[in-house]
Amino acid sequence: METENGPNGDRQVSQLVKVIECPRDAMQGIEDFIPTETKIRYLNKLLEVGFDTLDFGSFVSPKTVPQMRDTKNVLAGLRQERSNTSLLAIIANTRGALEALEYPAIAFLGFPISISETFQKKNTNKSISESLAQLAEIQEACKKKERGLVAYISMGFGNPYGDPYSPEIVLKFVEVLRSLDISIISVADTVGLALPTEINTLFKSLTGEYTSIELGVHLHASPKHSKEKVEAAISAGCQRIDGALLGLGGCPMAEDDLVGNIDTTIIKEVLDDGGKAHTLENDRFLEALVIAREVFSGLT
Repeated sequence: METENGPNGDRQVSQLVKVIECPRDAMQGIEDFIPTETKIRYLNKLLEVGFDTLDFGSFVSPKTVPQMRDTKNVLAGLRQERSNTSLLAIIANTRGALEALEYPAIAFLGFPISISETFQKKNTNKSISESLAQLAEIQEACKKKERGLVAYISMGFGNPYGDPYSPEIVLKFVEVLRSLDISIISVADTVGLALPTEINTLFKSLTGEYTSIELGVHLHASPKHSKEKVEAAISAGCQRIDGALLGLGGCPMAEDDLVGNIDTTIIKEVLDDGGKAHTLENDRFLEALVIAREVFSGLT
């Protein structure tokens, strides 16, 4: 927390904005396999930066996401002793969740639940209703192990398949997730459709209605439009925001011309310029950026 001048010149508390770094999302669609040792070196540097959470890997079928087939080996090489950053792993079903929960170092599981029926089947090979049933099972498993669960509402700002979408549907999904006692929800603009005004309006509705839920956003955008999207989310009360250094990434199951993740450098600039509190250490951030350029140079 830190203070800032309010509209009447009074001193107000600035809400800490949690920055989540998503190297897993940046890596998963790359065809050339990134060596395990390279992943470990990069992730260990990211653990020094001060991110709230590191989305480091996934427990899904290696046939579906071959780049993440070494997640368990990567995890074994991570040094968390001096880091306050939590580790998050993406899972797509109960089997993957139970496997991930066997590793005490993983603090959070992330589960994608889509508003789009078409995309949910593409992404998890299950319907929305089937996925919600699994999500309930996963939540119970997380509670038993005292771990957190992050629900990602994918296609949260529309979809390219013609499936029904409206902000009201998002609100209904959040209500369902709240009924499952899920307290961290991130709305994902999976294919980069959202306009800044749409982001701002939706998050004002969510933050006004669901004060007990930690609300985040996972945006995709071209560099030209990234800053305005981040500003729209932050100004509407978004409490956590996902990014990936260099703006890489995207879901390979979307089968659409994806734009990348929001470059974390842009997120940091928006927070710094707006006087928003965050936990990123500038020198370590710049060091991680150098390694990111090395890791992803020439990879497709």
